[in-house]
Amino acid sequence: MLSVENLTLHYGASQILHGVSLTARPGAVTAVMGTNGVGKTSLLKAIAGRHPYSGGRITLDGRDLLHLGAAQAAQAGIAYVPQGREIFPLLTVTENLQTGFACLPKSEHAIPRRIYDLFPVLEQMKDRRGGDLSGGQQQQLAIARALIARPRVLLLDEPTEGIQPNIIKQIGKVIGLLRDEGEIAIVLVEQYFDFAYELADDLVVLNRGTVRLSGPAATVDRARLLREVSI
Repeated sequence: MLSVENLTLHYGASQILHGVSLTARPGAVTAVMGTNGVGKTSLLKAIAGRHPYSGGRITLDGRDLLHLGAAQAAQAGIAYVPQGREIFPLLTVTENLQTGFACLPKSEHAIPRRIYDLFPVLEQMKDRRGGDLSGGQQQQLAIARALIARPRVLLLDEPTEGIQPNIIKQIGKVIGLLRDEGEIAIVLVEQYFDFAYELADDLVVLNRGTVRLSGPAATVDRARLLREVSI
């Protein structure tokens, strides 16, 4: 289980996160919600080792991650799919997927059949350059690349942003399948309310860098949640 305890984070003199705590369980989706600028992406960057945090602890299965950098966090089992996808536009789909091998022993440097089962379009376009794909196809590629490393925690930052509705549905189906397999803890940052609400097992609502509401999704009234994320 991923545990974030009393996390604080600064950009220069500006404090962005104020004692944020959450847990993410294997086989569950923890949805982090809130308006723009409340610290959602900063939280994911801290967990992924993309930005140093000022105080608090991040542990995975009880092991303190001790301010690991991005490469070390990935090796520990944390995969990050950032807002904007960050695929390599001049590499082919296959080559983009192969960049996920960095955290694996050489004997496991093969793209699992499961990746193409989850995202059939990537097999059809495996020789196309990443920059030639549509936004929705690039998002699928970014998630698939993260899964290549066989993570224990999957961090998704706004996976529906700028994506056509049919691809949003496909991505939601994949997230649901990963959750039901019970092996990966999924942390989903998402502003598309219905998408996040329907997938969430646990909810964390941020407002101005603090946790305003948290708990099992089944115990949170939908109307109240909608009000909280609209403040």
